[in-house]
Amino acid sequence: MFLRESRHRRASGEVVVYLQLAESVWDPEAKRAQTRVLYNFGRSDEVATRDGLRDLARSILRRVAPDELVQHRDDRKLVDCWPYGDIYVLEQLWSRLGIRELLPKLARDNVSAHVKASEKIVPVERACFAMVANRACAPSAKLYCYEQWIREDVHIQGVEDLALHHLYRSMDFFEKHKDELEKAIYFRLSDLLNVDVELIFYDTTTLHFEIDEEDADGVTITGSQNSGAKEYEALRQRSKSSKNKRSDVPQIVVGLAMTRDGLPVRSWIFRGDTVDVETVSQVKEDLRGWRLTRCVFVGDAGMVSEENLKLLAAGGGRHILCMPIRPGGEVDEDVISHPGRYQKVAQNLEVKQVVLGDGERRRRYVVCFNPEEEKRQKAHREQALAELEAELDSIKGWEAGKEHTKRVCALRASERYGKYLALRSGRLEIDRAKVNKFERLDGKFVVTSNDDTLTAEDMALGYKQLQRVERAWRLLKSGIKIRPIYHWAPHRISAHVSLTMLALLLERIAENACGDTWRNIRDDLRQIKLARLSTPHGELWQVTEPSQAAINRLKQLGIQPPPLLLDVALQPTHTPPAEHPAKS
Repeated sequence: MFLRESRHRRASGEVVVYLQLAESVWDPEAKRAQTRVLYNFGRSDEVATRDGLRDLARSILRRVAPDELVQHRDDRKLVDCWPYGDIYVLEQLWSRLGIRELLPKLARDNVSAHVKASEKIVPVERACFAMVANRACAPSAKLYCYEQWIREDVHIQGVEDLALHHLYRSMDFFEKHKDELEKAIYFRLSDLLNVDVELIFYDTTTLHFEIDEEDADGVTITGSQNSGAKEYEALRQRSKSSKNKRSDVPQIVVGLAMTRDGLPVRSWIFRGDTVDVETVSQVKEDLRGWRLTRCVFVGDAGMVSEENLKLLAAGGGRHILCMPIRPGGEVDEDVISHPGRYQKVAQNLEVKQVVLGDGERRRRYVVCFNPEEEKRQKAHREQALAELEAELDSIKGWEAGKEHTKRVCALRASERYGKYLALRSGRLEIDRAKVNKFERLDGKFVVTSNDDTLTAEDMALGYKQLQRVERAWRLLKSGIKIRPIYHWAPHRISAHVSLTMLALLLERIAENACGDTWRNIRDDLRQIKLARLSTPHGELWQVTEPSQAAINRLKQLGIQPPPLLLDVALQPTHTPPAEHPAKS
């Protein structure tokens, strides 16, 4: 018995649909099933018809419960269901980069001699993928990732037998082979995506720890037997140059090199008291030997020093660097004030080239000017000066010779107000010369390069693209949540950062392919669900039909939709069905 639609076309061309209650009856003479109409409900677009269907449904449900209808209709029972599309896409990108084959091969090649043949090799690849996927989908601590996320919140094939110690041992393994892994992934990436590596953008940030004590200076920590018994220097140190304004607690410095497409090439970990200029030598040395073709190093003002300029130029190296504008320096005195007209090269960007000196002492600068940024900085300064004048009016009672009040000391030490103040004749006042100096610099920054083949426009736009690294830092801290870091051993801290960077790489590949943020891509993909069904014959793992939004994302990524049946676990007929192990 079923609900049947009967369509009739009128003379006007309009198609009218009627609803009928019908049943199939076997005709022994014709030897086929015949449809017999039991009741006509009327036109489907009439209110009376819909009311009649509701009355019929209510009368049926008074006799039969809804769950009984489901049980009698099918012998399958829904046990659990998970979002699956985002995990599936991450798995495909993971395999596309060759990591799924590379990690097991390294694990097999590096099995310690004392490990017996009967002992199982740690599932390094599955453990590393689970931790990377956790960063991209629902960042959490490793313990929560193991106890809740892997076992309850998602379904990842091949992680059923993972134990907590497998995660930590896999982190140690990844850290031990980090250089080899990052290089192999980069080569695979450049072959697949034809990555443009003419410009390599490098920047640093700081990550603080919610602890009181620094790591003991000079003390080394020896890794476990599985991590190669390597010694690591203490990392977590305090520094006044904390970029997240947390100089009160220990921190580490993280360096990141990226392509112009925003793909991370390599990451570094430095002691928390390391300044930016001290990181450049190791970065250049580590990238030596990579297929970076005509590589131009792009960095901000924190990388500039005479030693670094010589280092970057050694061996024909090219660079684009933003110059710090120090009072009384060459950039402040000669470059900014150099006569010449600005040329517009892009929206809200004008450039002026300045060349100083001759021969080997020739120095080439480009002064960049952003009119919109000039307006923003001017409005910000005017607001700060108005607030500062109000503060100064309220402390006029303070006279020379008396002890400084806390408010006076706070104003002079303030990053917002102190740069505009001067102490004259025992009185605190606004220094108009300092204000005029900052007005002269509104909307301007200066870049330099030792590559004469780059035009002024290339230099300005090349440096502007360094903002991709700034966006990566925001994504790492707010989206992927690289901190808080719950590890204390240096090699575990380094492994945590490396796995987080790998999650960033997968996200950036997806974002470049789809032209959208990973958050939106993930939300569309999560509409694909994975259902666990129980039947009298065993268990079934079935994927739902992708929505149109999910199909569009898969097409953009060049990934085929997941198979309808992910797994089938048949039960022997002579034994009752065994409970499926907890799914990770």
